[in-house]
Amino acid sequence: MKRILIVTGQSGSGKTSALQVLEDLGYYCIDNLPLALLPEIVEKLDHENNLEQLALGVDVRSTHADLQDFESVFEQLQKHGSVDIIFLSTKDEQIIARFSASRRPHPLTGRCQSLNECIQEEKSLLLPIQLRSTVNIDTTDKSVHDLKHTLLTKLGQSDKLIVILQSFGYKHGIPLDADYVFDVRHLPNPHWDLQLRKLSGLDQPVQQFLAKHDQVVDMYNDIYLFLQKWLPAYSKGHRHYLTVSIGCTGGQHRSVYMVDRLQKALATDWSIQILHREMKHWS
Repeated sequence: MKRILIVTGQSGSGKTSALQVLEDLGYYCIDNLPLALLPEIVEKLDHENNLEQLALGVDVRSTHADLQDFESVFEQLQKHGSVDIIFLSTKDEQIIARFSASRRPHPLTGRCQSLNECIQEEKSLLLPIQLRSTVNIDTTDKSVHDLKHTLLTKLGQSDKLIVILQSFGYKHGIPLDADYVFDVRHLPNPHWDLQLRKLSGLDQPVQQFLAKHDQVVDMYNDIYLFLQKWLPAYSKGHRHYLTVSIGCTGGQHRSVYMVDRLQKALATDWSIQILHREMKHWS
């Protein structure tokens, strides 16, 4: 077996949808098996079926002891191939809204007095797995289509570091899946120019507007030099993915421009993927 994905995260964050997407991508998917049984099941599948891609769904219904012993399970799975952990997270208020809409009980309902207590307890129980995760995805504002696009982006390769450059708007919240966050809200804002307002940082008039300001040039140089210095260290540390998020107020002009310019500069040395999180909000 060459590739194993462990898919886990908060209840209501989209684990079932993620497994369905992975199944469409050709992964053999198994969900809700006790964590302690995974090494035995994977060994049997590897021996009898010669699978190339396997996705395993894990959630908080595994016993507390199994969750605490996750490191041992992870090491046993590594004997059968490359293992990545996809951890899905969602803002608390969105999880509450999803459970209210579906009217399904939280897996920890019998152990906690309120849904909010269930959410906090689940975070604590899943922490050993989250600390080991290699792919983090914030599904707060993602549709199933958005989730599929993100999975395709983050699972593009496994043998070299993929740098994901993401633009976002602070008014829509800081992305939970970012490894680094750079704030460019202090830079001159094209939004206040009525001729530029409906354009984005990908359009030439906006790029020309921003490129003429020394502050923008200095900020770009600082971020570029920082990444050039530290990306090799992440690559040598066997990281597969690094998400660098750059935010402005609305996620349409300054952050998009910065991501676009960094992508062009870094693409000669690194595998780059682009995500403009707020594209659906662009006027």
